[in-house]
Amino acid sequence: MRALEIVKQIQELNPAEKHRVREYLIKNLTASSMSGDFLEEIAERKHKEGYECPECASEHVVRFGKYTTLVGGQEVTKQRYHCKSCRKTFTDLTNTVLYRTLYLDKWIKFIECMIEGYSLRKSASLIKGVTHITLFYWRHKLLTSLKQIEVSTFQGIIEMDETYFLYSEKGKKNIKGRKSRKRGGSAKKRGISKEQVCVLVARDRDKLTFSRTLGMGRLTKEQLYDAIGQKISKENILCTDAWRAFKTYATEKGMEIYQFKSDGKIRTKGFYHIQNVNNYHRRLKGWIQRFNGVATKYLDNYLAWFQTLESIKHQRNEVTINDFLI
Repeated sequence: MRALEIVKQIQELNPAEKHRVREYLIKNLTASSMSGDFLEEIAERKHKEGYECPECASEHVVRFGKYTTLVGGQEVTKQRYHCKSCRKTFTDLTNTVLYRTLYLDKWIKFIECMIEGYSLRKSASLIKGVTHITLFYWRHKLLTSLKQIEVSTFQGIIEMDETYFLYSEKGKKNIKGRKSRKRGGSAKKRGISKEQVCVLVARDRDKLTFSRTLGMGRLTKEQLYDAIGQKISKENILCTDAWRAFKTYATEKGMEIYQFKSDGKIRTKGFYHIQNVNNYHRRLKGWIQRFNGVATKYLDNYLAWFQTLESIKHQRNEVTINDFLI
């Protein structure tokens, strides 16, 4: 049977059958092993500006023999390096999420599951040979790295608005002061209170995005300065909601500001609006619902995860998988 005939038959399936076909393809036909070529690409990207010691940043680095590692059951020879300044040795994988990680050949399949947003147990059932507990540590090792990527300076018009998530101690035993909640739960108080975690999202018109938790309850001017003060200048134009902290912040920075009330009666003023950032909030909250509540201590990790998915447009292919990992 030719490929076109297969595609035609798939198009005639009902949604449930299409879902089963999709799951089969993900499980059996996608690239799920890491090759020596992939490790070479990591080395090339890491050393594109020359060798540098990850410990002391010295450029007095020489090759220092080789070592072998197993990747997908095959031995792959890799380079070791020696720093003449601090006398430390390192490899191409030092200071990457793959450093001192077993099952290197499982990571591509794991990244595929991360892009799809699968649960840890479902990911473990697809990857085979790795438990969901191990995948939990892999997930947060990767997300901690993503969280450390700095956002460059914003350009032009910036849309900025805050959203709120219920404070959560998911996974913690013996929670004091209240009963454990199920599937995220709900707040005791209406509106914004100290039960809510403030998340600031800022986007310019080139879709450069900043997102971070700022604290409990309402946003303050001081939190804005600490979080994003160095990434915005008076040359930018700020579009926000009507909360007074934004107005005070913009006035002190000497910025032009357009504010829109939450009642939605006036949503745009020419080119100025906050619809992009509000749509981002909607997509973020819709995506994060699948986890039935996220522990507040990990919320920044999940914000970085979603931000990365948005940057690759939630597409799972060889290019996006490599970029996600490397």
